[in-house]
Amino acid sequence: MSDPVTRKQSEEPLGRAQHLMLLEFGDRADFDDPRLEWRRLFSELLGTFMLVLAAAGGGILVGKGEIALASAVVAPGLTVLSIILFMGAISGAHLNPVVSVAFALRRDFPWKRVPGYIIVQLIGATLACLFLRAVFGNIEHLGATLPGAGYHDWQALLMEIALTTGLVSVILGTASAAQNVGAIAALGVGSYIALAGLWAAPVSGVSMNPARSFGPALAGGDFAHYWIYVVGPFAGALLAVFFASVLRGAGGTAISRAAGSGVLDPGLFAERARLARDIERGAPPQGISTPEDPDEPRE
Repeated sequence: MSDPVTRKQSEEPLGRAQHLMLLEFGDRADFDDPRLEWRRLFSELLGTFMLVLAAAGGGILVGKGEIALASAVVAPGLTVLSIILFMGAISGAHLNPVVSVAFALRRDFPWKRVPGYIIVQLIGATLACLFLRAVFGNIEHLGATLPGAGYHDWQALLMEIALTTGLVSVILGTASAAQNVGAIAALGVGSYIALAGLWAAPVSGVSMNPARSFGPALAGGDFAHYWIYVVGPFAGALLAVFFASVLRGAGGTAISRAAGSGVLDPGLFAERARLARDIERGAPPQGISTPEDPDEPRE
């Protein structure tokens, strides 16, 4: 049996960590509150609009010879980084149907919310491309992702599978309880998107996102290659979910649910302030219990 003093000292940091976890990520009930769904859906629509505006807009300007390819592929990564930072806590900032499905498969996001997320992601992407069409006209395939010159469909498909496996692995990894890195997660995801584009854009266009490819296809009326950017990303996401299970086991932790679902709640900030005061006073906040010491004798 461990010494009582030593046990108490070891439990205090753990208890404080649990208190801070609730303070940061909220309660499980916050994630499933249907009254807040419209805000989450609007967040996904706006975020996907911004992402596709940068990605497809960059593609158009590269085709016109007005910016370099490097600028066009870095812009979406920086856009995603910014979106995650400024409204990731509202909806989880999925911006991508395969990310929503991956979080759901990991039990970090409720399946009942997946259809709504995917619909607004597709709408946001389409609105972005309709805006680009109004500005530039129907040119350069409206920035669509297409197999590069000299590459076959199957090559682009394999590239999309590999790249999406990496992207979703980064997203799931930075959202996990074992490796959550807070706001720096945005840097990891944004950097991956930019780096993937820098070396692989000539092969497949580096979509990794069925919504990003859907917008230009619908607004431009050309779905000839769209299947690549549905099959490839979804296959890659399934591989990433499998790899996450091998590396970290089952999902569904408090941190990964917060990252995948968002923590928007009308009273959340007041609750955080109350919990912060309790922690500073040394009072045990309600709703949190310290795990039992395995050496503690049971009656």
